[in-house]
Amino acid sequence: MLRLLALSILGSAFLNAQTPTTPLFWPDKNGPTFDGVVPEPEALKIPLRWNSDTGENIVWKTDLEGDGHSTPVIGGDRIWFTAATVDGKKQYVYGIDRMTGKVVHHILLFENANPEGLGNPLNNYAAPSPVLEADALYVHFGTYGTARIDPQTGKTVWQRRDINVNHYRGPGSSPAIHGDLIFLTFDGINEQFVTALNKKTGETVWKTGRTTDYGDLDKEGKPTRDGDMRKAYHTPSVFNLGGIETLVSVGSRAAFGYDAMTGKELWTVRHGGFNAAIRPLVHKEVLILNTGSERSHTLGIRIDDKMKGDITESHTLWDREKRNASESCPVLAGGLLFQITRGGIVTCMNPETGVDVWEDRIAGQHLPSPIVAGDRLYFCNDRGDVNVVKAADKFEILATNKLPDAMTSSPAVADGAIFIRTKKQLFKIATK
Repeated sequence: MLRLLALSILGSAFLNAQTPTTPLFWPDKNGPTFDGVVPEPEALKIPLRWNSDTGENIVWKTDLEGDGHSTPVIGGDRIWFTAATVDGKKQYVYGIDRMTGKVVHHILLFENANPEGLGNPLNNYAAPSPVLEADALYVHFGTYGTARIDPQTGKTVWQRRDINVNHYRGPGSSPAIHGDLIFLTFDGINEQFVTALNKKTGETVWKTGRTTDYGDLDKEGKPTRDGDMRKAYHTPSVFNLGGIETLVSVGSRAAFGYDAMTGKELWTVRHGGFNAAIRPLVHKEVLILNTGSERSHTLGIRIDDKMKGDITESHTLWDREKRNASESCPVLAGGLLFQITRGGIVTCMNPETGVDVWEDRIAGQHLPSPIVAGDRLYFCNDRGDVNVVKAADKFEILATNKLPDAMTSSPAVADGAIFIRTKKQLFKIATK
């Protein structure tokens, strides 16, 4: 009896010792509200300044292996993100202790005998970011595979490796979750579609192909440039638009609204861009869309209950044609929209009218999305700089902080600390 009691106590102690997975501080690459905005209690604690050379406000740093653009997601005491070998033959999941920086998990998840070439110097084989729930981590590597992982053990619950396209320039679209569904976007050169899986089982619930007229066929009826103008890297979001739970997804040449539960196409907005990568935003009754990477536009689309069919002409409120972001997601702060181009042109504009308030420039190339912490914007670049800009109607740099290497993933925040992944390390930065 005493032995059974002792075993029961040990079992209880083991359960209590398990790493907590809540609170979900930063469950998505764009934070808890999918828009890059840090919750107010957290925003008040984030430091304005730090210095990696002197150690000012640097709590810890951890060396990393492999490449990856994926942004960390954070729940409880664990930080998660993905990485891959340069050649794409091995793809990993990292789990790092939030308090110490210790590597708890470095899981080899997928191996690929002959991964397709990237065909560009920017991308890598771990570009999509994971998403996190209290009982599940969902990781995605595009055509190479998707998996649900138990965040307590690091064990794979289910995986899918049979959803495939030719990315041509590598994968980039991150998954999104709504209810019991996980949404995956596949805009390759040979096939373009959005699919929803049951997040508990991994089974396909629906799959909807793009109905886009790409206008790129040659005289023989084949896509020009091998279909390069058909690809995109978009991460969708779900909004209640006109009373319907709508998955907003931007592909090459057109954006779509789908019924989130069934995948039925509800509406489309035609545009001239390709390589769309930027997540949509909603400000009041305006849906804000970005069209792609080359000569991209930012569009303001009216939200109402008449969003049906082709709404390009009927619902476009404004169209900003130049100096728009291509990879870095815009953010809303104080009723203003802020965005930065890859080349560092930063703009503040009125999201209701599309009219610029100011425009200026920050040095370096900017792939990561900024975060909003109160009245501050944090911009990361390829020089190791994190510029803190005032979120206001006049341009003002409040601080420039240095890290030793380039940043291509976006910052994440948990318990008053900011976590930044550089090319070679992960940093925890907090006020000491």
